[in-house]
Amino acid sequence: MIRATYLSLLVAENPSEMAALAAEILEKQCREALLERRVFTLAVSGGKTPADLFRLLASPAWLPRLDWEKTALYWVDEHCVGPEHPESNYRLARAELLSRVPITRFYRMKGEDNPIEAAAAYENLLREHFSLAPGEVPHFDCILLGVGDDGATGSLFPDTGALEENKRLVVDQYLHHLKSSRLTMTLPVLNNARCCVFMANGGGKHHVLSTALNLMAEPVLPAQMVRPRDGKLCWIIDEAAYSGA
Repeated sequence: MIRATYLSLLVAENPSEMAALAAEILEKQCREALLERRVFTLAVSGGKTPADLFRLLASPAWLPRLDWEKTALYWVDEHCVGPEHPESNYRLARAELLSRVPITRFYRMKGEDNPIEAAAAYENLLREHFSLAPGEVPHFDCILLGVGDDGATGSLFPDTGALEENKRLVVDQYLHHLKSSRLTMTLPVLNNARCCVFMANGGGKHHVLSTALNLMAEPVLPAQMVRPRDGKLCWIIDEAAYSGA
């Protein structure tokens, strides 16, 4: 079977420029999706990196450039906490984006519920929204991701069982090293996206990027395992992450 992952690396001067590059990619993916399917399906992840992008998308200059009424927003991962908790990925998106754009179709992971039940509920939601038959995987138009200093992405961490999951769309897991429970989409979902966009900034990410960007090597980091089949893979980083300075 032929597979084609189209990799692009964009190096920006600073996080603000990174946000602008990411916004342009989202606009392009949105435009293509609406022409073909009349809905733009977007999944976002947590961390501080997307905050600049969220604020930019909600700015007066950018607000009209995405059709929010035809956008369906989902979450890649979530902490097992309530929506008002400081660690909630939903809380950040609500503050910086959802409360400022005319979007009505957004579907958060319910981190306050029992983790096993919450993961199953979100998987069922995806199966319903994407009209999936047994064994099928959702085909997101765009998935926005970050990367940790350990190569984690979403809530897929090195040496955890979630990396081996190839049937479930969403799983729960307890991370002993963080003493934290998480919900996360699995690699089959990420690798079935039409476009995955990674954002990483800061010199501390340089050592991870040198491994994660090597698609010719056997993947050892979760971020390196994200290789969309017949899709686009875009890394947007700043000068500090590129140089390690």
